[in-house]
Amino acid sequence: MKTSERISAGGVAFRNSQGRSEVAIIQTSGEGRWQLPKGIVDPGETPEQAALREVREEAGIDCELVEKIDSIDYWYVDRWGSEPVRVHKYVHFFLMKYVSGDIADHDHEVEQVRWAGLDEAYEALAFADEKSVVKKAKNFLT
Repeated sequence: MKTSERISAGGVAFRNSQGRSEVAIIQTSGEGRWQLPKGIVDPGETPEQAALREVREEAGIDCELVEKIDSIDYWYVDRWGSEPVRVHKYVHFFLMKYVSGDIADHDHEVEQVRWAGLDEAYEALAFADEKSVVKKAKNFLT
């Protein structure tokens, strides 16, 4: 089986609402799982630029970067092509402050977006690595 490497970026986009921090989480179309917005870093793009773009596309909001939270990596098998490919994926996550936009303005890859308190987001997220990223973001925000 062929092996490939992919680099993605995303964010923990937060806002303060009624004295508490909330983060934008997305539910993907098809799978129905909750996760953080993220996507592939395009050629010529930095991880920071990709993270801001992906949060805009998938969560419908514009943000400003605060700082890098963490990078995670994992393996999976991509079965979309003519033959399966083993992928080593790296994802760079950034803490981002909400500036403007509406979570209803997300793209077609996303079923829904919601603002969730930090603990609620932690519980809702499908992936342990993303839960860890939210836990680290909570340390920055509290």
